[in-house]
Amino acid sequence: MFGQGASSTVESQVTDIAILGAGAVGQLICHQLHSAGLAVGLIAREASVSTTETYWQDLVFCPLSSTDANTDSVSYRVPTFSLDGTSLQQIRLLIVCVKAYQVVDAISPLLDKLSPQCHILLLHNGMGPHLVLAPKLQGRGLSLGTTSQGVLRQSRWQVKQTGQGLTQFGHFTGPALPQALRDGLLNAIPNSEWVEAIIPSLWQKLAVNAAINPLTALHQCPNGALAQAQFTQTIASILDELVEVAAQDGIALDRQMLEERVYRVIELTATNFSSMHQDVAHHRPTEIEQINGYICDRASAHGLSAATNAQMCQAIKQLSAITPQA
Repeated sequence: MFGQGASSTVESQVTDIAILGAGAVGQLICHQLHSAGLAVGLIAREASVSTTETYWQDLVFCPLSSTDANTDSVSYRVPTFSLDGTSLQQIRLLIVCVKAYQVVDAISPLLDKLSPQCHILLLHNGMGPHLVLAPKLQGRGLSLGTTSQGVLRQSRWQVKQTGQGLTQFGHFTGPALPQALRDGLLNAIPNSEWVEAIIPSLWQKLAVNAAINPLTALHQCPNGALAQAQFTQTIASILDELVEVAAQDGIALDRQMLEERVYRVIELTATNFSSMHQDVAHHRPTEIEQINGYICDRASAHGLSAATNAQMCQAIKQLSAITPQA
């Protein structure tokens, strides 16, 4: 049975679900779970947090319908635990919402502090960390997920939802996610579904990211600009290489369906700026290695070439090197 969701008047420190990574997506998922009455908290990375203390963090969520940052906003409060906190033992599900390149380093220090029964769910762009992390989990279950929900962080503890989208979860290895936790996620997160074969779904999401993210970052443009004819051949080549590599990994993808999906996302998110565009604009590290780089890595493993994806990787790395990383 789930504990009750925390509020400013009822502040139980019992939590079933913890979110590691309180960025835009982490705060969005936190709001959705809290609103559904689930006992959810955040794991803090701040060194100033006491190793034994649980404190309460006030967050603000601005719904999709809101046109102003302070209109129709929802304020709520959730428990926040230190990385060293003894309360980590009670967590039944850890949802990891950090950047793909941060996953292994973020989770590794927690493994000796989490319950052996704690299930891990990765929710990030790109692929690859699951292969490195799985052998380190000491028998814990691992699920993978992807979300197309749009969200923008307006301040440290305030986010605004900018778009609706599909969220998918599925089992990868180890013990399965308990049914009650699975049902809780699906009931709390709008337009979400459990997918028995999650890896093909992640490849499909990877195709969208591989086609859109680097090009928008390189050309400093919103997603909709990629509908122009000058990008057609590059997008086609990225997808051709991805489909060939996925097939070698035993994943059969519908090439035409992927292209239609990419251009549908380009149309539906025409005014949005991709996460990689934002990372480059704000001089942050990008997830290029876990997106186009993952395609290149799998191509190399099968003795194949993925020249266009390799070109995207190199170009993004060069662009990122022009300005200092934050």
